[in-house]
Amino acid sequence: MNIALPASAQALTLTSIDGTELTALRYDAAVPRGRIVVAGATGVPQLYYRAFAEYAASQGYTTLTLDYRGIGLSRPKSLRGFRMRYLDWAHQDLAAAVDAIPDDGLPLNMVGHSFGGHAFGLLPNVARVARFYTFATGAGWHGWMPRAERLRVQLMWRVIGPVLTRWHGFLAWSHLGMGEDLPVDVYRDWKHWCRYPRYFFDDPAMAEQITRRFDRVRTPIVAANAIDDLWAPPASRDAFMAGYRNAQLQHVDLDPRALGIGPIGHMGYFRRRAQPLWDEVLAWFAAPASEGGVV
Repeated sequence: MNIALPASAQALTLTSIDGTELTALRYDAAVPRGRIVVAGATGVPQLYYRAFAEYAASQGYTTLTLDYRGIGLSRPKSLRGFRMRYLDWAHQDLAAAVDAIPDDGLPLNMVGHSFGGHAFGLLPNVARVARFYTFATGAGWHGWMPRAERLRVQLMWRVIGPVLTRWHGFLAWSHLGMGEDLPVDVYRDWKHWCRYPRYFFDDPAMAEQITRRFDRVRTPIVAANAIDDLWAPPASRDAFMAGYRNAQLQHVDLDPRALGIGPIGHMGYFRRRAQPLWDEVLAWFAAPASEGGVV
């Protein structure tokens, strides 16, 4: 794949537990005071997080982004016939990114976006992460969405998605201008769990093992969602984040008008105009443990 890489980053090859090779980018701080791994959203390539990663590096946080298997710089030549499970992105790919961070005494933090908030609770090495700040994480259920968005999402699941996957052998999302094309198994798992008000926590085939894994998480967490985020409004966030019942959890509702940064929606958290949000993230990472991580 011929994609120009930013001069500010160093390309790395990560190897997951099952031997899958992934492409990551590391943005080095001149004098690091901490490290960050970015856990991206479904179908969003890592270069989307470049502005945040460069800013975090300028503030002293060496930052690692990655493309999960099947997308971006980790995409195979063809997605037709490419098989995987959606949660491989969590317990294999994101876990490999955490393992790639040296254990040198500098605190390791994580920033999530949408799916990244799902993946964090599934990490086998979650105990390595000191603090986790996630944006736009929600349960995915259409019932949490405003009516118009609910209808659009149901059209995607029931009509457009099935047509595209049968035609191409994968979810050709790029044809709709909605992000990266997705492996067919990611589409099927995602569609299945979005049937439930609490996502995979409500799936009878998954609930027990998922709950057990999330119960291991003791990491302080902030979950911030914009009130104009149609896919993951605060009610959707609250339904999902209740699964982190043993973690110190803060919910933050973001009002774009009050912040003066323009519309946020589901994707605006990592656009350059969102720098005030990034400052809040980095300030919370730097806050002493005696303050409970509260800025």
